[in-house]
Amino acid sequence: MFTRCREFSGKLLHLSCIISFKNSRYLCSPQLSTFHFSSSHSFLASLFAYSPGPRLSLQHPPPSRSSFPVLLQSDKVIRYLSGFPHSAGHMDLQGVLEVLEQLAPLSLAELWDNVGLLVEPSKPRPVKTILLTNDLTTTVMDEAVAMNCDLIVSYHPPLFRPFKRLLQKDWKQRLTIRAIEGGIAIFSPHTSWDSVEGGVNDWLVGGMGSGQVSVLSQAHSSGPQKHRLEFSSMNKEELNRLLEQLRRIEGSETFQCSTIRNESGGQQVNLTCNSSALTPAVQILVSNPHASKSLNITQVQQPPLLGCGQGRLSVLDKPVSVSTAVQKMKTHLGLPHLRLALGDQQTLDSMVKTVAVCAGSGASVIQGVKADLYITGEMSHHEVLDAVSKGTSVILSEHSNSERGFLTVFRNRLAARLGDTITVSVSQRDRDPLQVI
Repeated sequence: MFTRCREFSGKLLHLSCIISFKNSRYLCSPQLSTFHFSSSHSFLASLFAYSPGPRLSLQHPPPSRSSFPVLLQSDKVIRYLSGFPHSAGHMDLQGVLEVLEQLAPLSLAELWDNVGLLVEPSKPRPVKTILLTNDLTTTVMDEAVAMNCDLIVSYHPPLFRPFKRLLQKDWKQRLTIRAIEGGIAIFSPHTSWDSVEGGVNDWLVGGMGSGQVSVLSQAHSSGPQKHRLEFSSMNKEELNRLLEQLRRIEGSETFQCSTIRNESGGQQVNLTCNSSALTPAVQILVSNPHASKSLNITQVQQPPLLGCGQGRLSVLDKPVSVSTAVQKMKTHLGLPHLRLALGDQQTLDSMVKTVAVCAGSGASVIQGVKADLYITGEMSHHEVLDAVSKGTSVILSEHSNSERGFLTVFRNRLAARLGDTITVSVSQRDRDPLQVI
């Protein structure tokens, strides 16, 4: 719901809006006391989508465009503004989790991953301090406790395999106990950050300069899996009987059905249903002799989420030498040393036009991709040999060094959404365990 008060005689304009999304309500009350009407078109006016007529312009220094980001598309809300600070005091944990979800939906994570809220305090409290880290180690936990942290966002999930007990003999169990005793929540985004457009992999490939970037392993919609059932019936009367039985299945209101008359005078049917309705639908069809003989079942591929997925391939606008590529990545990652394997018949002066990247341990994603250069955190000895044999050079930074720099980027995005009432910090104690000395 938007409410607005305005006076057309050059007087002050006051705006306020309440935006409802799912179960959350975002209160937006920017100080717009210096707005006047004029014929110019301002960015804020376009956001509020005024009908033709007087437009808004800013007479005092305007907020930057980044102050009004458009976040998430959904079935009910095409666009909404949530870039305004949360002005009603501190946000609770659920509110922060919703913002994290907007920035990188957990549905983008790999199926094997363990993402989301991993530790939840028993006593709800306002979130005042958030600490971002690549890995949650003992020293990082000491840092979090010292700063009275309410929420730790650990890129890598510190809890991955299930525990049967919580004891002091294991370092991950000790961290979990400390978080519970200290009332500190722990959240992990991991591969959702890798996959999302503008996430870790886009940041990593951006270190090589501008280029035409594509996704190596495309992400698809996480909606319910659907199946297509193709069958035929002898005539329209038989088809109506089958359809009447299918309508009794729970969830049949989501079915999509189309029919055409075939050459023999019967009906050719194309029915799409969710996985939950697949078994009862098949049972009905196989009980019909004509339908069972012609039944064909295929899985419907989910639509791709453009720009999202694992790994990136960049065709550089300006090719660079291998030596220059190494220097670019040192600067981008903030590292004094990198490991380099030159491809067969390649030298430091060989030109790099195409670059495949995957943050972390990326061989499973980039292996087999045709590119002049691979960039990732770590690869096994034999994986490097395979790449080199095909003339592809390899840059390795160590696992978390290929990811850690994104924390600062994400810190700025998160802080812009949460406002000044919540402190968002990047850990000063977090580092890769391996160093070149």
